Amino acid sequence: MNMTSILGIVLQQVPNPKPVQPPGTEGFLSIMGWGKWVALAVCILGLMAAGAMMGIQSRRGEGGEHVGKIGMALGGVIVISAAATIVGFLSGA
Repeated sequence: MNMTSILGIVLQQVPNPKPVQPPGTEGFLSIMGWGKWVALAVCILGLMAAGAMMGIQSRRGEGGEHVGKIGMALGGVIVISAAATIVGFLSGA
């Protein structure tokens, strides 16, 4: 027997249970949904504020400085969305 076949036999014997949501955790999923909603609302407000500041300061030639703020807000949206998706996948929802 070579090492690959031994490894294959060992991996076949390793249990792989399906994830099951523990009883009484339905409220936790609601809290995660609320948290996602609040976090995305804050990101939207941040984008609006950055856009407003760009508009106000564009006459003075300082509008380009807020591009980083917009990038950070969009990065926050990506992180929030990805985190909620990963947790939802892992919890079996």
